[in-house]
Formats: sequence, structure tokens, C-alpha cells
Amino acid sequence: MDRCLFGDLHYKMNIEQKLNKEINTLFKSSAVSKKNNGGKKNVTYGEFLSNKMLMIDLINVGIPYSLFDLIQSVSPFSEGDWAALLDISLKSLQRYKQGEKTFRPLQSEKIVEVAEVTREGLEFFGDPEKFRRWLNTPSLALGMAKPIDLLKSSYGKELVLGQLVRMEHGIFV
Repeated sequence: MDRCLFGDLHYKMNIEQKLNKEINTLFKSSAVSKKNNGGKKNVTYGEFLSNKMLMIDLINVGIPYSLFDLIQSVSPFSEGDWAALLDISLKSLQRYKQGEKTFRPLQSEKIVEVAEVTREGLEFFGDPEKFRRWLNTPSLALGMAKPIDLLKSSYGKELVLGQLVRMEHGIFV
């Protein structure tokens, strides 16, 4: 049993390191503004998701498929879910992968929004499967909507994120 937990922890740490490395690479490139990182040499994935100005900088440049792939690997969403959230076909999403393309700003913004929700959800639930079940269950606090359905719009994302924060503080309705 400990071995399984260690394996999961090792996997999580490995993905986190890869996310940090990818974010650092992007913010060290000339394409992404350096003015919003507070003069720091290195920016972690967590710092990126906590700094709206850094998010805006990267959204404007576009999320490369390599970063999306890492974000997708930590999220509880299937490739089909991601295609629906990004409002593109599954085939188009697969073309992004094959060509290692950069997502347009509108899609990049959605990727960052879903990454924010994923971070908060995994922090609260501690398990991707529990988080996935919650996302797919109608919520009284969200007007009996499934949280995953609300993630298709920015306003819905704010509702879902707000509900996760309230649940963290023990407020479930």
C-alpha cells in the first residue's frame, strides 16, 4: 500500500517539476513579458496560477501544446472533455498535438481557467477521481448544474471556483 502511495507521490512530484520547468522556459523566452514576474529568475507553476498578469502575458502569446499536455495530464478531464471545453473537435485537438502547435489566445485563456479550477479542485478533494465525480454531479449550490458544464464559460468557471473555495471553508450550500 505504501508503495502505491509513493508511486502516486513520485508521479505528482515529477509532473510538478515538469510544469515548473515548462513555465520557466516560457517565461525566459523573449515571447513572454518579463515585467510581471517581479524580477524573479524562476517562476513556478503555482506562482503562475496565482498571478493574473503572468496568466495574461502567456494567454496573449498562446499556450504551447507542450504545456497543455502537462496540464491535461494532471487534470481529471479526458481528451473529449478538453475538446468540448476548448470548443474544438477532437480531431483538431489531435492536430495540435501532432504539430506541437500553440493555442490561440481564446483557447489559451480557457486552458488557464481550467488549470485554475483543477488546481483548486485537486487541492480540496486530494484525488482526481473524487474531483471528477464532483464535476459530473449536479450541485444544489450551482442551481443543480453539473460543475463541468459550467466550465464552458468564464462566468461559470468563476461560479465553480467560488464553490470550491466555499467548500474548502466548510460551506457546502
